[in-house]
Amino acid sequence: MAVTDQWLRHTLAHCLMTGLLIALTTMLPGTGRAATLPVDAVDAFYHRYEGGGMTIDGPAILVRKSAGNQASFSGQYYVDSVSAASVDVLATASPYTEERTEYTVGLDYLQGSALLTLNYTNSSENDYEANTLYFGVSQEFFGNMTTLTLGYARGWDTVGEVGNSDFSAEADRQNYQFGISQVLTPNTIAGLDLEVVTDEGFLQNPYRQNRFIDPNDPTSFRYQAERYPETRTSFAAGIRARAFLPWRASVGANYRYFTDTWGINAHTVQLNYVHNLSPRLTVEGGIRYYSQGQTDFYSDLYDFQNSQTHLARDKEMSSFTGTTLSAGIQYQWLQGVMPGVDRIQIGLLVDYMDFRYDNFRDVTASGDFLPGQEPLYSFDAVVTRASLLFEY
Repeated sequence: MAVTDQWLRHTLAHCLMTGLLIALTTMLPGTGRAATLPVDAVDAFYHRYEGGGMTIDGPAILVRKSAGNQASFSGQYYVDSVSAASVDVLATASPYTEERTEYTVGLDYLQGSALLTLNYTNSSENDYEANTLYFGVSQEFFGNMTTLTLGYARGWDTVGEVGNSDFSAEADRQNYQFGISQVLTPNTIAGLDLEVVTDEGFLQNPYRQNRFIDPNDPTSFRYQAERYPETRTSFAAGIRARAFLPWRASVGANYRYFTDTWGINAHTVQLNYVHNLSPRLTVEGGIRYYSQGQTDFYSDLYDFQNSQTHLARDKEMSSFTGTTLSAGIQYQWLQGVMPGVDRIQIGLLVDYMDFRYDNFRDVTASGDFLPGQEPLYSFDAVVTRASLLFEY
């Protein structure tokens, strides 16, 4: 169901992508690397998110294979099995289960010091269909010391509603990306990333509701459907740096600022440490802090029905903070362990997340509370990723 938060999907995607940090930072530092195609590999992993009344888990597999010295093809299959009994669901509906499947096919093409990437992704669940086409180019300059990356993605989604076959709505998304990385010293690299996203169409969740004070009983409240604007533009800017240390380790830092036309402003700060204990064994740890302000039209409790043009009570549109602690370990076997395989790597990465909301209240809390005086909501979650990688 579309009730699964897009914000949560982005959080899970972030957790899954941070698993690549170890692989990237186990490379010894140098003055630069020429543009290369992705390594031929089969990468299988299992992910599980559990927290806030939701459990999301499933397998994924990514296969890459080169064709000559200039082209590389890839395919990915990804599954989310969702079991939801979150505070939003318990307040206005019943717990549910669903499954989302995602397919991605891609092409990387190497031309001199430029790498061109083309991907198509389809994501499908019982009431949401998403399609995304991405094109990107990465170009190296100044003796491979500077890398410029440009990207564009176009998405078109179809939103449905379980139990209402007459409902169907569309959403179009465009994503513009700019990035630059610079080798500062033989042991230090830094980068700047910019992103602009424009959304248009049905941008709300057909199941979510906001609440307002009951006009017949001020000690109670009622619900009505949320109502979002039909356009949204967001801008994000991030800076990152990584330093390689003499004892086969590296430390990285990232900062990202986000703002949009709905009034949300958010900040993300992340620190990560990776240590190669031996040529085969690598460990890492990190911390990530996120904070955001509420959207202009959010309220936990409205004074009366239809009190304003746009209405939202989605907790991810409220003001909240989140802290993530990460730990991981990876072990690899090099060439010779299996015929035709250059490297085998296994990994286990775990994130502990703690979220605290400043103005979203838990209406499911036990007790005799007046509207707007319920306890503020908070929850924690654990994300686990186990992976198995074959390079050939």
